[in-house]
Amino acid sequence: VQLQASGGGLVQAGGSLRLSCAASGRTFSSYAMGWFRQAPGKEREFVAAISWNGYSTYYADSVKGRFTISRDNAKKKVYLEMNSLKPEDTAVYYCAAGFGSRWSDEYEYAYWGQGTKVTVSS
Repeated sequence: VQLQASGGGLVQAGGSLRLSCAASGRTFSSYAMGWFRQAPGKEREFVAAISWNGYSTYYADSVKGRFTISRDNAKKKVYLEMNSLKPEDTAVYYCAAGFGSRWSDEYEYAYWGQGTKVTVSS
């Protein structure tokens, strides 16, 4: 599976962005998908994940209620809708695909996109 993240940009605090992750390969619908982010000088951290069928989602406490993850298996895409953005959301956001069940663990994901940068100004 190859992943391509897009949709990042510069937004003011309180604004919204929608990230997309396009996948290639015939087995996309078999994978759980996750979003992670890495801020400058910090380790990569879990943001959100969704099951292969879209029925289950999981969020980091820091984004719960503000971010929504979704997927469209027919289009081979996963999305991250980000609302009420805060300066601390500034980071490079990565999408990832995996079969594991520990969705917040980056080592559960075998495939990674290249990242898309999100900058939230105060």
